[in-house]
Parts: sequence; structure tokens; C-alpha cells
Amino acid sequence: MIAIFVTIKVKPGMMEEFVEASLGDARGSVGDEPGCFRFDVLQDREDPNMAYLYEIYEDDAARETHRTMPHYLKWRDAVADMVEGSYEIVEMTTAYPPASALHAQKPHLLD
Repeated sequence: MIAIFVTIKVKPGMMEEFVEASLGDARGSVGDEPGCFRFDVLQDREDPNMAYLYEIYEDDAARETHRTMPHYLKWRDAVADMVEGSYEIVEMTTAYPPASALHAQKPHLLD
């Protein structure tokens, strides 16, 4: 499994709209993409303009598929003017939990 952690600087006063758009992408990713096992939308506790996305995919192909999905394309266009600068992306492989646990928990993320 691969994971990515994305750091995003959101323009002042735009966080609520950014989160709303990101929730649509997160729900679509987990709900519509068999290869997406986690999509967390996070906000910094100290800096109200910093957001983070934590995503887990089955493999690189699943991550690439994500970038072609309608919910992602809608999100990308919606947040383009809400973001300052470029995203910082850290790519990782998962060590824990095991892939079997991620597969087992996925149905519960859809509640």
C-alpha cells in the first residue's frame, strides 16, 4: 500500500470552502474508488490556514486512477483559487496497519 501526505496552504478566509470541497473528494475517493482505502481531511490546530490530506491507495495505479476521477477533477478546479503556492507531497509505503486491516475497515468508512 502507498500513502501520501499533502500539505496545503489555504488563503485566509477560505478554509471552510476548502474543507467542503475536500470532503466531496474524500467521500468520492473512498466510496467510488476500489483502490482508495483512506482519505482524511485535516486542519492544523495552530494555523487556521494550513490543511493536510492523508490518503492510502492499493498501489500507484490506484493513485493514478484517483487523478482521473470526476470527484477529484471537481475538487482540483474548485480549490485552485483557494490555495497559496503549490502543494507539498510526501510519498510513503505503509508499514502498519497491514493491508488486510485496511481492506476490512473500508466498508466502515462509508457510514
